Amino acid sequence: QLQASGGGLVQAGDSLRLACAFSGRAVESYAMGWFRQAPGKEREFVARSSWRGNSAAYADSVKGRFTINRDNAKRSMSLEMNSLQPEDTAVYYCAAGPSPFSWKYWGQGTLVTVSS
Repeated sequence: QLQASGGGLVQAGDSLRLACAFSGRAVESYAMGWFRQAPGKEREFVARSSWRGNSAAYADSVKGRFTINRDNAKRSMSLEMNSLQPEDTAVYYCAAGPSPFSWKYWGQGTLVTVSS
């Protein structure tokens, strides 16, 4: 249902754009979000978008640096990441669910590595 892409190796201060392609009509009406899991740490929330794409929420650690966008017509969601820091290094996952606190579908994850 969800396919994440766009990860890679960048330097601190660089930008990167992650994409999540989705399929299935149900996902169109679901909230969608991004999560990440750094080595040895728990998975954590990064950002989420309403099903219409007209509201968003961010973790404090990425607020002002990351932007989530969603285009249901193109069946895609993106995460624009600016001013990346080594602490942003993680596997990033896209997710979709009937509510912002009920994530039903998960993408396979894409690795982002930020070198100092």
